[in-house]
Amino acid sequence: MAKPSLRQLDLFAQMVAAGSIARCASDLGIGIDEIARNIAALEMRLGYRLFDDLHGAARLTRAGHQTAQAMTLLGQHNPEQAIMGTEPPAQPTSPSPAEATRKLITLGAPPPVFGHFQEALAAFEEANDDVAITLDLHILLAEQAREALDRGKVDIAYFYALGEPAGLHSRYGWSEPLSLYAGSAHPLAQQEIVSFWEVEAAPMLTMEPGNGLRAITEDALRHGGITPGPPALESDNLFDIMTALRKGMGWFPAFGPMARDMGRIDGIKRLALEAPLPAIEIRQAISASATETPAVEALADYLFM
Repeated sequence: MAKPSLRQLDLFAQMVAAGSIARCASDLGIGIDEIARNIAALEMRLGYRLFDDLHGAARLTRAGHQTAQAMTLLGQHNPEQAIMGTEPPAQPTSPSPAEATRKLITLGAPPPVFGHFQEALAAFEEANDDVAITLDLHILLAEQAREALDRGKVDIAYFYALGEPAGLHSRYGWSEPLSLYAGSAHPLAQQEIVSFWEVEAAPMLTMEPGNGLRAITEDALRHGGITPGPPALESDNLFDIMTALRKGMGWFPAFGPMARDMGRIDGIKRLALEAPLPAIEIRQAISASATETPAVEALADYLFM
């Protein structure tokens, strides 16, 4: 859920290039455990596995292949994110007649949302051999979705919201509950019921400024009646967050795959709030030209089945 660090993305790229964790560690001069921790953190943030067997042949899962392709696409949009470490691609050759007739559909979505329907995307491609689907995994919020759709960067966009945003027609997909977590020894974690004012009085741990996930979670907190104070820690590093939680430094808001994983981590506990917080909606919007492209409308509808 949190924004992956460039270090984690770079290690993912190095793992893909090396083909095994042992060779990757040897090439980089670091420990196998360090690579494994970073890949595990990246998978936790994305909400799906990247490798079938990290300590074996390091074969990419289907989602891992799609993610590697999407990272290359991101690098084309933003040079800072060109983390694949590969040589520049060769000049394109003339496509075969079959390739030339394939309809390219670009789907923009937060990485955990892609994890939600990766199997559906694969099934759609298999059933429609005249369609190729590419991914853009940088979209998180409504404004990013609107810009990408308006500029023709994506055909279908999924994004996080608290209801339908103004000026962007979209439809509701599903919701993810927002929960708060603290270390098991934290005073709030010991209580049967935690009031909102007690939450406000305790330090908050959060992601770095500018992270879209921080923006949507803080909006949801305010809508729910909690006004976050100055954070005790701002970090996009998941291990820093978990370490701080276990040390009792504060509480942390999470939803989606990260929240589910947080609930399974030893030493971290979900707070029993006096009332539920607003859920984070996952919404879908399609480009204005989709009506001219039956394949785009078909895929958008298929993902709702």
